[in-house]
Amino acid sequence: MPNSSRLDPTPRQAEIRDHTPLGLVVTAPAGCGKTEALALRVRGFLDRGVVVPPRKILMLTFTNRSRENIEGRLQEHLTLSEVSRYITVHNLHGFSARIVEAHGNTIGLDEKWEISKTDWVSERLRDNGLPTKTRNRIKRHLKVSKLETRTDVEVLEHLERHGHRIAYELERERQQNMIITYDDLPRLADLILKNDDVADLYRQHFACVIVDEFQDLTLQQLSIIQRIGRERTTYAGDLAQGIYGFAGAAPERVLHAALAEGIAAITFAESHRSSPAVLDLVNSLIPWTLGDKLECSVPASWPGGGLAAHRVASDVAEEANWVMEFASTLLDLAPSHRIGVLARSKMRREAVDAKLTERRNTFDWYRWDDPIFDSRIALYLKSSLRKISNQQLSGPEFEEHVRANIDPLELQDPITKQGLVEACGWVRDLSAQGVSKVDIIDRIKIGENDTVLTAAGLHLVTGHSGKGQQFDWVIVLGVESDSIPSRHAKTQDELVEEARVLSVMISRARHGVITTQVRTIDLPWRSNIKVQPSRFQEALNSSPSYRDWESARQWLNARNWEDIESR
Repeated sequence: MPNSSRLDPTPRQAEIRDHTPLGLVVTAPAGCGKTEALALRVRGFLDRGVVVPPRKILMLTFTNRSRENIEGRLQEHLTLSEVSRYITVHNLHGFSARIVEAHGNTIGLDEKWEISKTDWVSERLRDNGLPTKTRNRIKRHLKVSKLETRTDVEVLEHLERHGHRIAYELERERQQNMIITYDDLPRLADLILKNDDVADLYRQHFACVIVDEFQDLTLQQLSIIQRIGRERTTYAGDLAQGIYGFAGAAPERVLHAALAEGIAAITFAESHRSSPAVLDLVNSLIPWTLGDKLECSVPASWPGGGLAAHRVASDVAEEANWVMEFASTLLDLAPSHRIGVLARSKMRREAVDAKLTERRNTFDWYRWDDPIFDSRIALYLKSSLRKISNQQLSGPEFEEHVRANIDPLELQDPITKQGLVEACGWVRDLSAQGVSKVDIIDRIKIGENDTVLTAAGLHLVTGHSGKGQQFDWVIVLGVESDSIPSRHAKTQDELVEEARVLSVMISRARHGVITTQVRTIDLPWRSNIKVQPSRFQEALNSSPSYRDWESARQWLNARNWEDIESR
């Protein structure tokens, strides 16, 4: 049964639920109740009789975690029978795989072609003994060549034209072996849907489409969606969280194309997640991010109005010691709280990582660089590690052992399959670096009743891996030149995306956020280099709630921590 005890929807959520046309753009910044609104929209569709079986509503997400989140929220508003009868939820790669498997013959893919069960590209590059940087560059060339909807012949022509010789040879080998890789799936699905007869089958089957996080769509993925649900799609997302341009996402172009369908737009303005001080800091970056101004839904409910502050350290060693002291004090005062330590890159966070490893028993902490915490695969991985020898970690036996313990139905999903491949590759790489099996198991950090996604303590996160999460407190390390924005960001579009990464990091915070900068930093080729503030610092300084560290200490000391922990 749906949960009848839920609070009444907000006016914006009710407006989205009751919006009659099937097409809609929902702009919903972090913490505004977007997932709830999408579940309510489905409830509204069913109540108005929009969907008559065997037709269904297609809901598309990017990750398994997002899929599970929306499925859980749907069950609060629909019965299990209604979910089964009226809803199909897919991640975008999983839906692409479904199209390719069902209709690949329309573009010449017969039964001899198969979707790879492993990361075929990475395995071939590793077999060739290429260094990590070279492997990553070749994978990037292959990915870029397939972000546009090219045929196999056109992919080869593109790689040859740009002089990517190794990528060209690898792609030719893939085609000869009739292998379909993860990056091929959206390209092939889009090619298939250009056949009007096939596209019409999906248009007839799905009465409407709902897409979560439209700002992460590539133009290729948008094409798939529009071939099926033009003028009947609800696009939900936020330009200010568009941080995947490096993966082909095109936030502004996607939004423009969605609105060009002639559909209405509804914008959220109230955040239920963050304090007024945090939201003020997010809003200060709007000239860069082009996001919408946020307001706190119940500002009086946040003790002291929340905290936004900046701290300058002499170097990364002092900064790391301060992080340890601050986290230790705060977790003594509020043991149930989560502290996110976020940086634009892992390198900028190394001193904090080292200090935590050195004093690992001070408090609970978790490293999010290991790409497995948001997947059930972590459980399979931990179990398999306990049953296999150190010698078997670097060979193919380990992945075979893990795969044997997983329900084959789960492995039909490309995201799950890709997660397995990445997890096993992570183990293999750590083993090659001499990391022991015991230490690898320790780094998985999966508790009996709690996962890293909800555990109290300190969490080490990069800007991209923290997207979609929330912490009670956030420390953003390295708000300085060559860190955020990255020194590789040169164009205006690249700088806008860097500002959005900073905005996303700040907006993870509930009660408070502290940004940091060091005065000097050591590099491999030179010591004590003077560091300049980030070019975004001027915008942050315009926030009326932004404090220096001494003022922040006074704010923290004046608080009633029972009130803060209960919020």
